[in-house]
Amino acid sequence: MRRESQIPIASKTQARRFATRLAVFYATLFGTTGAHLPFFTVWLKAIGLDAFWIGLVTAVPPVTRFTVLPLVTGLAETRQAVRGAIRITAFATALGFVAIGTLYQPLAVLLVYAVMCCLWTPLVPLTDAYALRGVRRYGLNYGPLRLWGSAAFVVGALVCGGLVDAIAPRHLIWVIASVAGLCALASLALAPLAGAKAPDGAQHGARALLRDRGFVAIIATSALVQGSHSAYYVFASIVWQQAGYGGLTIAGLWTLGVLAEIVLFALSPRFTLQPATLVVIAALAAAVRWVLTALNPPIALLAVVQLAHGLSFGLTQVGTMGLMVQRVPGHVMARGQGYLVACSGIVAGCASIVSGAVYQRYGQGVYCLMAAMALAGAIVMAVARRGLAHQPQSAAAGG
Repeated sequence: MRRESQIPIASKTQARRFATRLAVFYATLFGTTGAHLPFFTVWLKAIGLDAFWIGLVTAVPPVTRFTVLPLVTGLAETRQAVRGAIRITAFATALGFVAIGTLYQPLAVLLVYAVMCCLWTPLVPLTDAYALRGVRRYGLNYGPLRLWGSAAFVVGALVCGGLVDAIAPRHLIWVIASVAGLCALASLALAPLAGAKAPDGAQHGARALLRDRGFVAIIATSALVQGSHSAYYVFASIVWQQAGYGGLTIAGLWTLGVLAEIVLFALSPRFTLQPATLVVIAALAAAVRWVLTALNPPIALLAVVQLAHGLSFGLTQVGTMGLMVQRVPGHVMARGQGYLVACSGIVAGCASIVSGAVYQRYGQGVYCLMAAMALAGAIVMAVARRGLAHQPQSAAAGG
């Protein structure tokens, strides 16, 4: 495989066009997540689902990540149609949320949500694969592109937070569906990007990824650290609502974390540490964050703790994407992203289900389990760090 310095750089105009359209799509993609993640569980509760059903429904996306998602990303890469797959999955997601909004029975919501998630969950890894190919081709940085998604997450969360106090919670699903519709429309503007060709001797690079211990360490660490956010994603808004916080306060707490994430993405081109070291730091920060959250801190301290999201999530993402660029050849990047998200799905799905049971019995104590997951991720990456630094792309490149 050619070194990155040997890959020709396209014109600045093409690079700017690619970056602008991708930034807009990232914004609508994560704007949907910003509306969905903090308040979908509030909508589930509003239509009558109890904690068990909420935990079960919210476990669906992680489950589809390790079952259907690798098939979708692999098919898109085989057909060299990553951009087309992004468009199909974006429109399917928007239509899926509209369908879910007409349902109220727990089993019906679960089944339709499961079908929708089969096409929704591949959307992020497909987009990241498309983005990383562009990063290589145009000599861009991932963080400044990705920060627009985080900024839109803030807007989505604030809009929904304001609407919680203005409309009945059972209508929040239509806000989520509307933003998903914007995401589908934005996918039509994505610039074409030629598929990466496999170098000689690398025909089986996709299989070789799973035999590469360094790559396995990357996806395992990411799964543990990002999966440690499961209890936070599922129960944070519910806990804060029960504590008497209003919709705007809840949205503000989510926003503080994402603002820290945005700052980190913006500053990421200046980082000089190796990506593996960044991931170890992020994992340790996550462990500390969840221990503090388990202590049920007052609102002032909770606001400070929320800023650690920039490290626990943002730095993990930046470090992981840096490792993926170093370790995974371009012609199998979509599958590499699929494996990454599939592994995260296994861990996060199990964590979501377990966190529902643990939360019912121990409440905020569930975050101690999340802290243990993050610490395990730090250990895995610390052990693998030296090998990742000295043997980039060895197995995945076919030798």
